[in-house]
Amino acid sequence: MKKAPEKDLLSLPETLPLLPIRDVVVFPYMVLPLFVSREKSIKSLEEALSKDRLIFLVAQKKLSEEDPSPKDLYKVGTVAAVMKMLKMGRSRSLSRGFPRLP
Repeated sequence: MKKAPEKDLLSLPETLPLLPIRDVVVFPYMVLPLFVSREKSIKSLEEALSKDRLIFLVAQKKLSEEDPSPKDLYKVGTVAAVMKMLKMGRSRSLSRGFPRLP
């Protein structure tokens, strides 16, 4: 199998807003609605929308944790593009995961 040329690889910023998610693990190419209510999570979505729309989605280990620290998150996540955001009580967004990077 040929290796993709460097210019074809997605170039990502060095840092991305982080969005801990519950009840779902996001895989590459997955499109899913996210219901966000935590203030930190809403700020992460707004930051992504104000820049390049990219966000790093990571599943939480414990669903009940309201303010997860790095130890409460899995070590592997998915970079996703925020496609749309609706502000209604709990914010809603539609995100699409990117392919796995080498």
